[in-house]
Amino acid sequence: MKQAPPASIFSIPVIVAALGYFVDIYDLLLFGIIRVPSLQSLGLSPEDVTTKGETILQWQMWGLLIGGIVAGVIGDRKGRLSVLFGSILLYSLANIANGLVETVEQYKWIRFIAGIGLAGELGVGITLVSEITPKEKRGIATSLVAGIGLLGAVVAFIMKENFNWRICYFIGGGLGMLLLILRVSVYESGMFHSVKQLDVQRGNFFMLFTSGERFKRYLCGILIGLPTWYVIGVLVTFSSEFAKHFGITEKVDPGRAIMFAYAAISAGDILIGLLSQWMRSRKNALFIFYGITAVFMVLYFTTQWEGTAANMYWLCAGLGFGTGFWAIFVTMGAEQFGTNLRATAATTIPNMVRGMLAILILPLFKWLRGMEGVGYVNSGIYTGIVIMLIAVVAALFTKETFHKDLDFVEM
Repeated sequence: MKQAPPASIFSIPVIVAALGYFVDIYDLLLFGIIRVPSLQSLGLSPEDVTTKGETILQWQMWGLLIGGIVAGVIGDRKGRLSVLFGSILLYSLANIANGLVETVEQYKWIRFIAGIGLAGELGVGITLVSEITPKEKRGIATSLVAGIGLLGAVVAFIMKENFNWRICYFIGGGLGMLLLILRVSVYESGMFHSVKQLDVQRGNFFMLFTSGERFKRYLCGILIGLPTWYVIGVLVTFSSEFAKHFGITEKVDPGRAIMFAYAAISAGDILIGLLSQWMRSRKNALFIFYGITAVFMVLYFTTQWEGTAANMYWLCAGLGFGTGFWAIFVTMGAEQFGTNLRATAATTIPNMVRGMLAILILPLFKWLRGMEGVGYVNSGIYTGIVIMLIAVVAALFTKETFHKDLDFVEM
């Protein structure tokens, strides 16, 4: 097994990680983009398209949550590449199977399986890139991975506009199989090879909870990312439902809203990497993007009454740009932990955030809108306020990691 020399931000591992995340995002967001036409073709009513769509999305997120733990443990015990090969094979086959579903029950279970496979791609990819890239360029390299990868959502929308929804799933599976071939050229992390020679526990998920200080790092690492999936999982994915309650008479296509949001997230992810490099701080850059997110959340809920579909798409783009801190947030998660626990932390943290859509965000949104006198729009507002407050407090308790040397272990 080759060991990795210090890599440039345009090295083969960085490029392949970016392409891997591209396919991951294509497959991850594809359901949100084709939710309406795919469920309509299965004979669901407009009401069931919303309620069953929420259920399928929750099952996908549960898959991500469980898969994140499994992938992280394997990444620290067997190596980063083991996960990167296994995960892409699983979610590629699952997406091909998704193109063959005939019932909501089948749809739900296959999205759950796809979620397990999708869980390992970003966290382990960011871990590998962080470990082989000089610390002075780490933020830029990981931002490029996310910036390029997030364009997968744009391609998913283009496919949806030109092909039947079943073909879109087949395309996603085919892209994954092609990427599997490229993965052969990627080498393992030298830091991981070094830790294998030490007498330390590797990939013990429960170590994240056995130390109060370590658990605090882990919990804060999860909570700072919550606004991303509130924006994508609620405001953007269900933009058509919000549009109806705002009194927008034009049809709002949630697939187009997701495409606008992710194109802007891609730009935001690259910019925040450069900004954190210039400011020499991950946290300061994160707070600036929190502010941008908050501004567009206010605009989303105050300027769209009897508005237009075009404005809704641009607001989703603004929200996407504001939540373009995904790469920095995952990089901060990787930088917080030692090499023997890094893949476990960096893989479970983003998937815990995705899982929070099923555990916290959507249940809170549903509970609030079921309260008398609250309604759909106000429940979205109240959920957003709660999520942003949690994230800001967590960020305040998170340590700066910009200058941190990653060659250490957790005891």
